[in-house]
Amino acid sequence: MFKAFITAIKNTLSESQAQEEISAPPPTVAIQETFPPVATQIAGDRSCPVCNAVFEKFTPIDAGFLTMLENYGYNYPLDEIETFNFQEYSCPSCSASDRDRLYALYFNERTKTVNHEHKLNFIDFAPAPNLSAFFRKTAFLNYRTADLFMEGVDDVVDLTDMNIYTDSSFDIFLCSHILEHIEDDRKAMHELHRILKPNGWGITMVPIWTKGDHIIEDLPITTVEERWKYYGQDDHVRFYNRAGFVERLETAGFKVNQLGVDHFGTKVFKQHGIHPGSVLYTVEKKEK
Repeated sequence: MFKAFITAIKNTLSESQAQEEISAPPPTVAIQETFPPVATQIAGDRSCPVCNAVFEKFTPIDAGFLTMLENYGYNYPLDEIETFNFQEYSCPSCSASDRDRLYALYFNERTKTVNHEHKLNFIDFAPAPNLSAFFRKTAFLNYRTADLFMEGVDDVVDLTDMNIYTDSSFDIFLCSHILEHIEDDRKAMHELHRILKPNGWGITMVPIWTKGDHIIEDLPITTVEERWKYYGQDDHVRFYNRAGFVERLETAGFKVNQLGVDHFGTKVFKQHGIHPGSVLYTVEKKEK
């Protein structure tokens, strides 16, 4: 059943992409590693909050990724994976994913009334290049990047032992799709809470199976094939469900907010290519 589901999606995407190649004029918005504050505008009702480009449609996820899932016997229907719009996955201008666009929307909303004369300390873990460029042009941020393995970041750091940062160092953090890679995710969550200032906030996102009733982990999985099948990637060690993810964050001391279409609005989600079932998990550290 799942193979048929994946095949149907691939066929749909392939037909759509083939039609675009036949009928579409040469693209007027180029993919680029960095982008100007306001990207080239063309006719359309879709827009990217990361690069400000306007166009007719977002780009579907690469069919090769779907082929990998099919070959490994991925265990879950794609339409049950939260905040994953595989049909409108990336921006044709800056390549920002649907979740990147969701983060930019919230950042703009959250900082709309910020006193721009007061700089905020922001730490971005495992930064996405397009989103990093978006944050770097924000004048009121002291922006830093960090990761254990990525090259070119400001700080080389293990999320479970961030001893290079003192308590309450940052006003804002972004931790997107990292915790599913970490064996001791609870310890990492506690560290995130420790380095956040009182009244600070963060965005914390992981892959979530919307139909799951528990976190899938601690399975006797040792092969690449099994990790792809049960976790969705060969370097993942778990697959979260909503309640389990929120419970772990709350146990670490965070106040957790779940922001979906009711918060942002149906029109906003459609305009920016965000699936209506998407949820943004933001966390806050309340002052004692």
